[in-house]
Order: sequence, then structure tokens, then C-alpha cells
Amino acid sequence: MLFHNRKTQLLLVNSLTFGLEVCLAAGITYVPPLLLEVGVEEKFMTMVLGIGPVLGLVFVPLIGSASDHWHSSYGRRRPFIWMLCLGVLLSLFVIPHASSLASLFALNTRPLEIAFLILGIGLLDFCGQVCFTPLEALLSDLFQEPDNCRQAFSLYAFMISLGGCIGYLLPAIDWGGSFLAPYLGGQETCLFSLLAIIFLGCVLATLFVTEEAATQADVLDGPVLKDAPPKPSPPACCSCQLSRSSCLLQARHMTQALRNLCTLLPRLHSLYCRIPKVIRRLFVAELCSWMALMTFMLFYTDFVGEGLYHGVPRAKPGTDARRHYDEGVRMGSLGLFLQCITSIFFSTIMDRMVKQFGTRAVYLASVVFFPVAAFVMCLSHSVIVVTISAALTGFTFSALQILPYTLASLYHHEKQVFLHKYKSKEEEGAARLDKKSAFSKGLLSSQKLPYQNGHAGSLFSSPSSPSSPPAASSALCVSSSCDVSLMMMVGEPDSGPPGRGICLDLAILDSAFLLSQVVPSLFMGSIVQFTQSVTAYMVSAAGFGLVAIYFATKVVFDKSDMAKYSV
Repeated sequence: MLFHNRKTQLLLVNSLTFGLEVCLAAGITYVPPLLLEVGVEEKFMTMVLGIGPVLGLVFVPLIGSASDHWHSSYGRRRPFIWMLCLGVLLSLFVIPHASSLASLFALNTRPLEIAFLILGIGLLDFCGQVCFTPLEALLSDLFQEPDNCRQAFSLYAFMISLGGCIGYLLPAIDWGGSFLAPYLGGQETCLFSLLAIIFLGCVLATLFVTEEAATQADVLDGPVLKDAPPKPSPPACCSCQLSRSSCLLQARHMTQALRNLCTLLPRLHSLYCRIPKVIRRLFVAELCSWMALMTFMLFYTDFVGEGLYHGVPRAKPGTDARRHYDEGVRMGSLGLFLQCITSIFFSTIMDRMVKQFGTRAVYLASVVFFPVAAFVMCLSHSVIVVTISAALTGFTFSALQILPYTLASLYHHEKQVFLHKYKSKEEEGAARLDKKSAFSKGLLSSQKLPYQNGHAGSLFSSPSSPSSPPAASSALCVSSSCDVSLMMMVGEPDSGPPGRGICLDLAILDSAFLLSQVVPSLFMGSIVQFTQSVTAYMVSAAGFGLVAIYFATKVVFDKSDMAKYSV
């Protein structure tokens, strides 16, 4: 019963949030020196860091939509979470052992070592960042009420900030001289082994997460609800009589699934392009806000090292220019660490702030605050003032981790208000699906209302109940979860468009975050070379922040905005 407590469930889910952020913060902070050491030029290094976000832009919508329509005994979200976590664990092994792996395949190890290193970095960045999408959807499924959802994402942002703090601190420790070195190896091997141990523990915690709440995607086999009683087993005689029919139906469903698989990508593309206006407005505001914040976060340490400490990153080790740059990088890391501390503080009080001032006021204040802080960093030459300004951007970071996702959850929780145009299409698709599925009709007619007082009610009547239709029992004999999973994944050949689940819209918001990393990685190096000043980093961040203010005022926060913006 301990694991079924709501607070325990929230901690179990967000423990993986913590583990992911520790690995991303520590890994992505530590890999640029590794790339420079093996001979990768600085302009190509920034492009390597953009591989993960670019891949994420392609696959996040597909994974989000697939998760909305997935069906398995482990729920809709966790299979995708575990698959992506496996990629993170693999990357934590490949990065520190790139040289050893290269020596197994070639005599000239340097090119292959670079290839393995790039593979590991891309895998870590891609799997780590994409994994947040089904994780956010799992949170939204478990905590659907607006107040509960906001509290859940407040803890989510808290765990991200806490994971960032730990992740930024771990590379600063001399692990090569620690007591763990004889057991885990040198600095790199020891660090990444610790990350793997921490992350594996966080992944195992998700095994105790109960089934997430049901949506339209579960209509074929009933809602997947936590604490739901097991389905009644079909009579043995029924199983014997229909075993041959079951095999034939399974083969037919498998063939149909493979045939329809080629139409999956066009269907997902159509679903992704048909974005509701409220999500589109939120996406644009998110994109501009994240571009401002990520331009600052990606290049802040370089800005401090070159701009404030007047160091030279290409100088030889031991020289004054290189020493000044390294000192500046450490001070920049301290600024990012303090940003995480500030974000932790605002994450703990965000729920109170929203209740006191409203979502609109808090969101707009966080967006307005960032360009002000960025302009201060542009104009000031004081290390203390710049560090304080960097720390205070944690307010914006915390708000962007909480409020957009709670707004998206609000849109789906009140679809009749915010997504009414799309809701009618879902209902048409559901009606069409009911006509085609005989056993779906039987199941739906025998369901009772779920989630009474926060717990799942009885989903099925007993086998001996007179209300149990024979069609449902016979259908259960010839259908398996594999059939249902495949049909939900690829659909029927002439069915309507698949229903829009919240994971797809969360994936769109996460695409804004990923795209905000791609643009700075591709263009900021050229802008700095053209201007011959690293202050261009902060000027660009402030410019993106000003644009974000305009689009933030167009976001739909409540019902009154629907008429105001003619959404």
C-alpha cells in the first residue's frame, strides 16, 4: 500500500526525472573537453552537441503519438521510458570507453575513437532529452486535476533543478584521487560509472509506478487504471473451443498490422500537422523563451571565461591566458549552479505564487524578467553582478518547466472548452471504432465509473453477473493484448484519424525545447566570429527574450482568452 500512495507515486516518477537530469548535466558538461582532447575543432564541437536535439525533433512527435495509442500490461508510457533509458545507460558506457572500443576494431584508433565518442554523446543527448516526453505524459496521466497537475510539475521542476545541481557538481570533484578510483577507474570512468549507478537506481524506481489513467486510446481493452481489479478469465471450455479461431485471428491481425505499418508515418504526420490553435500559441511562446534561455545556458561559461576574465581557450595549458579562461569557466559553472538553486526555490513556491497571482501573471513575469537579466549581463563588467543576474534566471527556468505543461494538461482536461473542435473528431472516430469492434461494445457496456474518490472502481462485472453480455466473454477468448496493441498502433485500414492524446501535445512542447538548442548550436558560433565578441551571446539571448514577451501575451490561459483571441 505504501507504493500506491499518491505522494509516493509522485516521488517514484520524479526520481527518474532527477536521474535523467543528473546524467544530462554531468555528461553534457564533461563531454566538450573530451571532444577537444581527441582533436575535434570547436566549431564542429557545437554541431556535435546539436545531434541529439535534431534527432529529437524528428522522433519526439512519433514517440509521443505512439505512446498515446500504445497498449500493454505495463501501461502506455513506461515501455517507451524504459527503451529510452536503455539508450542512456548504453551511452554512459560508450563515452568513457570510446578509446578501448576503438582499439578493438582498428589499429589507428583516433578516427574510430572520435566516432564512438560522437555516437555516445548523441545517444545520451537524444535518449535523455526525449525520455522527458513520456515521463511528462505519465505525470499528467496520474495527476489530471489542474491543482494536482500543477503540484506534480512543481516537483518535476524541483527534481530537474536538483539533478542539475548534482550534475554540475560531480564533474568538479577529483574522482581520480578518491577512494573509488581503485574500484571504478580514473576520472572519466569513475564519473560515468557513478552516473550509471545513480541512473539505474532511478530507473528501477519506475517499476513500482502503478498503471496510468485511461484515455480514448484504451477504449479497445478498457481503461488502464491503477488499483484496477484483474480481468475475469474466460471459461476453460470457451478457451478450448476457440483456440484455433484465436490463432487464425492473431495471424490475420498480425498481417493487417504489417500491411498498415507503411501508412503509420503519413498518419502521424497528418496528426502532428493538425495542431490545435491553443497548443500552437503555447508552442511559439515556448520556442522563443527557450531559445533565449538556452542561448544563455549553452554559452554562459564561455562568455565569462573570455568576456569577463579575458582568457583564451586555445592557449597552451599553464599559460596566464589559459589559467584565466579556466577560472572563468569555473565561475560560470558556479553561476549555472546558483541558477539551479534559484530554480529549486521557485519550484517549491510556484504553486503558491500561481494561487496568489494567477498563471498569467507568473508566466508573463518570468518571461519579462529574463531579457532584463540578460541586458544587465551585457552591460556590466562586474563578476559578482553577472553571477547574481545569472542565478536569478532560475525563476524563468522554473516557470518554463512547470506552467506550459500545466496549461497543456488544462487544455486536455477541459477539451470541451479549449479543444472543442478537435473533440468532435475524436468522438466521431470513437463512434466509428465502436461500430467495428464487437467486443469493445461489450466491454464498454459493462464498465462502471472509474476513479471514484481517487481510486479505480470496478471495471468489469463478475463472470456470473447477469449484466455480462456473452459477446464480451467470447471476444475476450479470441483477442490478446498483442492484437489490441497492434490495432491501436496502426489502426484499421479505413478508420478515421487516431485520437489526439496529451503525449503528442507534450511532445510538441518538448520539440520547442529541442529546437531551441539546435538554432544556437548552428548559428551562434558564426555570429561571435563575425562580431569578434562573446557579448553577442548575451545580446542574442536578450533579443530572443524580447520576442518571447510578445508571443507570451498571446498564450491562452483561461476561457476568456478563447473569445479574446478568436481561437
